[in-house]
Amino acid sequence: MSNAQAVNYCSKCGATVTRRIPADDNRPRAVCDSCGTIHYENPKLIVGCIAEWDGKILLCRRAIEPRHGLWTVPAGFMEMGETTAQGAARETMEEAGAQVENLEPYALYNIPHIGQVYLLFRAQLTDGRFAAGTESLDVALYDETQIPWSELAFATVRNALTRYFHDRKTGHFALHVGTIEPLPKPAR
Repeated sequence: MSNAQAVNYCSKCGATVTRRIPADDNRPRAVCDSCGTIHYENPKLIVGCIAEWDGKILLCRRAIEPRHGLWTVPAGFMEMGETTAQGAARETMEEAGAQVENLEPYALYNIPHIGQVYLLFRAQLTDGRFAAGTESLDVALYDETQIPWSELAFATVRNALTRYFHDRKTGHFALHVGTIEPLPKPAR
């Protein structure tokens, strides 16, 4: 099981659950001891934008955990009832007070050890306006030489921005797919 939060109680009847392999399944699931409901635990989808304006990229300095005080692109959990692009645009508005257009899928990162999948879109700011939302301490536009690389919050963002600047130089933007593995534990 990943580091994702485990189900402890049934959402249908409130009874405790036990981790076991249900009939006709191949992996342990949270199964209700009372009503038998099987609770499937699936990865969370994070969506966001690499939003550009005048050759610069919009970054947000995080006001929340995890990684409080570090920089990232505007991104967050996708909500029910929205498409991935709608979620990425909403997150950009919520975290950076910015409207985006021309969203194109750009980077997809699997992070199986924490049960997440990141989907980042290339996008353009519609009017160059932005402001820190409640989850951001600061928001700013950076060109490639100004990016605070050592202060980026997540490997997904570092990888995507590195590829983005490379692709921008070549003029060819492809969809990048990868997996982020956990850092090895230090030897004692």
